[in-house]
Amino acid sequence: MPVATQHPVDPLRAYQHGPSFPKATVSHSYDDFDSDFVNIDTPAVGNANPTGKKASGRTAPAPAHTNHTSAPGKRAEEDNEVIIAVMGPTGSGKTTFINTASGSEFRIGRGLKSCTNIVQIATPFMLDGRNVILIDTPGFDDTTKSDTEILRMISAFLATTYEGGKKLAGVIYVHRISDFRMGGIDTRNFKMFRQLCGDTTLKNVVIVTNMWGQVGLDVAEAREKELATEDIFFKPVLDKGGKMMRHDATAESARDILRDIIKNKPLVLQIQREIVDENKDILQTAAGEELNKDLLEQLRKHEEEMAKMEMDMKEAIREKDEETRKEIEQSQRKLQAEMDRVREESEQLSSRFQDEKDRMDEKMNTMREDYRKEQKAAADKYKLQTASLEEKLKGAASKADAETLALKKELQDLRNRPPPSLGFFSMIGRAVDKIFGM
Repeated sequence: MPVATQHPVDPLRAYQHGPSFPKATVSHSYDDFDSDFVNIDTPAVGNANPTGKKASGRTAPAPAHTNHTSAPGKRAEEDNEVIIAVMGPTGSGKTTFINTASGSEFRIGRGLKSCTNIVQIATPFMLDGRNVILIDTPGFDDTTKSDTEILRMISAFLATTYEGGKKLAGVIYVHRISDFRMGGIDTRNFKMFRQLCGDTTLKNVVIVTNMWGQVGLDVAEAREKELATEDIFFKPVLDKGGKMMRHDATAESARDILRDIIKNKPLVLQIQREIVDENKDILQTAAGEELNKDLLEQLRKHEEEMAKMEMDMKEAIREKDEETRKEIEQSQRKLQAEMDRVREESEQLSSRFQDEKDRMDEKMNTMREDYRKEQKAAADKYKLQTASLEEKLKGAASKADAETLALKKELQDLRNRPPPSLGFFSMIGRAVDKIFGM
């Protein structure tokens, strides 16, 4: 029977839940239709801060988590909600894990090209009485988007989520145990992951190792021990209360990992606190500083390489070696193009983020207002339908019982019918797709 294991490789409880995927359902009542039906769970985002203060050109938003007002039924629904982000390098198995756990059908990359190049929200599902929402994120080594694009996208999504009154119960970081070693790309991904989370939320982090079947058990366990005990790998996270668990590619295993998270108290990630509460420019955040430092280091190395090429070019000219001169000239053009790209990424990290975040806020608020109008129209239609049926019931009181029962059933069905729903994550998913989608 499959089990998920927690560092240091101690078995957790055995599984008693099969791989079924019940969708989240909520019982709606129309008794308070006028008040509750038109109050959706998506407060406006990007509003002005009451203090009016600004930092680095960014208008301070009022944190919606401080003034989020929902109807009692909606609040109970939100309290039952568990939001978990899944992160990790491209090809690590993030999307496969989400599909396995939730029953979603996100595209999975099989080759070198990544399939997840935007933030995706899985279909909510019930687990042990909790409504679980999994968020799929692209890696910082994405094949179709630059690291700055990925950081801007993830930061905008997380900031907007927090402004909407939503906190993450946990973050999963997926790592392939089949990898021979944790190379430079994996190390950079994990450093960015830590800067997004911050030390105070690491107790809600689970590092999930997968692909155990692709390598011998002895070898895999030796790698697991190294990852868990070396400071350059996962040890700092585990020392802060994070966990390391195995995933054996089954639904039972995936859901047992989630069970370890759903009991957590939701926390604010460092990137959310920095952008929303502290009103920092993205370049001032820990993640932004880390990425910009990497970009500047790339630029420094390119400049050193360019200086060496200049010396080689002078030597070729002095030796009248035309063939070598042309080769160096071609290499210089390629390197200069790469330097221009890196420099542009660094310069645009801040300016483009603010523009994208503003556009995202605008689209969220537009969709929210449109949805209010749709709800109001649906409410009016509901009133007319119920009034009509109630009038028919009065007239049918003296008629056959069968007709009366049919009218009562129709009226009851109408009252029990859930209102049209476009929740917060449906809206934010559409906004992300419009701003960052390809």
